[in-house]
Amino acid sequence: MKLMTVFFLLLCSSGGLAGGAIAGIAVGIVVLLLLAAGVYFGYFRKKKIQKENSLSRDSTSLFPQDGKDETSRNAVITGITVDKSVEFSYDELAAASDNFSMANKIGQGGFGSVYYAELRGEKAAIKKMDMQATKEFLAELNVLTRVHHLNLVRLIGYSIEGSLFLVYEYIENGNLSQHLRGSGRDPLPWATRVQIALDSARGLEYIHEHTVPVYIHRDIKPANILIDKNFRGKVADFGLTKLTEVGSSSLPTGRLVGTFGYMPPEYAQYGDVSPKVDVYAFGVVLYEIISAKEAIVKTSESVAADSKGLVSMFEGVLSQPDPSEDLRKIVDPRLGDNYPVDSVRKMAQLAKACTQENPQLRPSMRSIVVALMTLSSTTDDWDIGSFYENQNLVNLMSGR
Repeated sequence: MKLMTVFFLLLCSSGGLAGGAIAGIAVGIVVLLLLAAGVYFGYFRKKKIQKENSLSRDSTSLFPQDGKDETSRNAVITGITVDKSVEFSYDELAAASDNFSMANKIGQGGFGSVYYAELRGEKAAIKKMDMQATKEFLAELNVLTRVHHLNLVRLIGYSIEGSLFLVYEYIENGNLSQHLRGSGRDPLPWATRVQIALDSARGLEYIHEHTVPVYIHRDIKPANILIDKNFRGKVADFGLTKLTEVGSSSLPTGRLVGTFGYMPPEYAQYGDVSPKVDVYAFGVVLYEIISAKEAIVKTSESVAADSKGLVSMFEGVLSQPDPSEDLRKIVDPRLGDNYPVDSVRKMAQLAKACTQENPQLRPSMRSIVVALMTLSSTTDDWDIGSFYENQNLVNLMSGR
């Protein structure tokens, strides 16, 4: 500013009309520069405010209602904007679920209970969560109001009165874990198992490669893969989901979450998070689909039973020159001989690729989808041959 003043005085001291004209021109230039600067900084200030407002809508902060204690059961979350979801009242949800009766309870998870309900003419599942699960509630709300896919469970709405409630579409046939290890259910045919694996892979591929930002589920396991009335798979439970701007990047996390037996080494040891965390867990799920065993297998019936990871058990079998015979021994015994050995071996090899210790060596979910599509087509051929009692085709597909 001082330099501009000196410049102005020098112009005026040059005398005459010429000096005044030059001074006028200089002042005009200064005014134009100031106006341009004002417009420039005003624009970027506006953009900054818009960005801050956008971030505040996704905030996971708790704000009590006016005049109410923060720990009150009537505390609510404010400042959230939810698109494509309905906000329900507590009274409506209670009426739809027979006041959250035990008769309507259909599930129990780490963050709350799930109840069957008939809501506005539609069958629904209501997850009732404690107020302490605010972070998980908002994470799931954030994902499912922005991400929509045939193989992801559909969110209908939510409520924040008294407790935290998420309302989903009702999935008739429970979850994959119940079908693999639950009693009172017929064993899933091999072709159905391949199809459920493919459906789940497609759901994960979508959140990994077709959304901005990229979402990482972080808790893939059979209990979080739901099966609808047509025995198609849907990925559910996004309470631990993490997002990243770049899908291939690895982000450190300060808190380990998920389920033991599905965590890859880089996550369990260093807390590194990338989409390859989900790929590893999906590989464990593939092993479970084959064997119906849990991710951690008890190797004895004693009280202090030794245990072994399913990944290690399969790796020992697949390292053999011809693993077919030992592979048969760990296939779900409820299948009997009603499966093509070659198809089982290929799924096991895919699972082994998914559970590589080095995350860079694991395939992407896109590659996994392609592999399972190929496997599904050959499995369908096998099933058709079996249906028409074409024993030659059965023998060919099973490698006998």
